[in-house]
Amino acid sequence: MVSEGGPDRRKFMRLDYRAPLAYKVCSEETINKLLQGYTADISQSGLLCNIKDRVNQDDILWLSFDRSQLNIFEEIERRSLIYQNGIIGKVVRIEQRNDDTYNVGVQFITREEKNLTNIYPRFHFVEKQLEGESKQ
Repeated sequence: MVSEGGPDRRKFMRLDYRAPLAYKVCSEETINKLLQGYTADISQSGLLCNIKDRVNQDDILWLSFDRSQLNIFEEIERRSLIYQNGIIGKVVRIEQRNDDTYNVGVQFITREEKNLTNIYPRFHFVEKQLEGESKQ
């Protein structure tokens, strides 16, 4: 794939993968709100999804979708941070579409990144909030 800025610099090949997606934006105001969308394509390092709700660059998302259909999911689950059967990812790109939805690029957070100082405090918040939900 070639973009306007030159050759695509992605490390992993993207595969078309359309499936229902449930997600949560990991912030105090929205962690209890389960939102819906669709995946558009996926790679070992992230996915592109289409959602109705606006998210912000660098938001941390909890993503839940059927990962059993493609062979690359084994590699995704080996590398990525999985929590309560969802993948944790960071919003890296947002594009508003003509139909008032958003194409959102999400980079999966790896197990190694969990401990980075800019990721850990936000993920720790997510753990506490999701644990509280499961106890209710």
